[in-house]
Amino acid sequence: MRYCIMHPMLENHGLQLQLPVWIFTLIVLATVLIAAAGYVINDYFDTRPDTINHPDSVIVGRSVSKRMAIALHSTLNALGVVAGVVAAFAVQKPMFSLIFILTTGMLWFYSTTYKRQLLIGNIIVALLSALVPLIPLVFEYPMLQVYWSSVVVYQMKLYPIVYWICTYAVFAFLLTFAREIIKDIEDFEGDSSFGRNTLPVYFDISISKTVVCSVLLATVMLLAYALSKYQQSLPQFDIITLVYCFMLIVMPIFATMVILMMAKHKKHYHAASVMCKLIMLMGIAYTLVFRFGV
Repeated sequence: MRYCIMHPMLENHGLQLQLPVWIFTLIVLATVLIAAAGYVINDYFDTRPDTINHPDSVIVGRSVSKRMAIALHSTLNALGVVAGVVAAFAVQKPMFSLIFILTTGMLWFYSTTYKRQLLIGNIIVALLSALVPLIPLVFEYPMLQVYWSSVVVYQMKLYPIVYWICTYAVFAFLLTFAREIIKDIEDFEGDSSFGRNTLPVYFDISISKTVVCSVLLATVMLLAYALSKYQQSLPQFDIITLVYCFMLIVMPIFATMVILMMAKHKKHYHAASVMCKLIMLMGIAYTLVFRFGV
């Protein structure tokens, strides 16, 4: 988001990124450390269901003791929060510290409570994923404010950047939400055995498939709308973007829907989950196309 979206768009208006690299590095470090802590605590509380859902990938309680897992979780969280707080104070916006502090709390309660409740856990993970592309913009904003002397300048220079970043955030939310439900379908056996109230357990797998396909279809429709708005803003038609999005995002989304609707076994749902990951990767990789073609 910073170097492939914000940087080229600012350059087009004769501006440069203002956030120092060391602060941006702290933000990245904080995000990675807190996410890692979230994975650790999730594995800690998922030990029993994972013996059914993913027996070959259980780490906590086998190669890593539960006490070590808690210590690792605490250490990663502490380092991540410190990095985030230092970055927030460095841009003279102490309130930004809450982004990292609240995220650690949300990940804890997700693992302990929310993931057992209908859709709440899925929405929380999707929201946190959507937050990631927004963070560079949030921290860059105070540093760029000095250049915005009027509403006209704001509309000319900030609005397109906000539009692109928020579009990525929306797609991150939708694709993560869809993948979370697919993972719940994949983990149906273990979740139902331990009384988890996931969407497939509460309703059934067929309804869950319908929900996922609806979200993926909405993603395609929103992508089509975003592409049309983007093409209208250009002096000439961007065929590279159109082909890229159709071949590497839209077609894989429809392939995922087909795999999901025809799925009968756990390996099929896992394949659909992997496809969602690849679609996200292709979406991120498009920033390189944008960076060198803007």
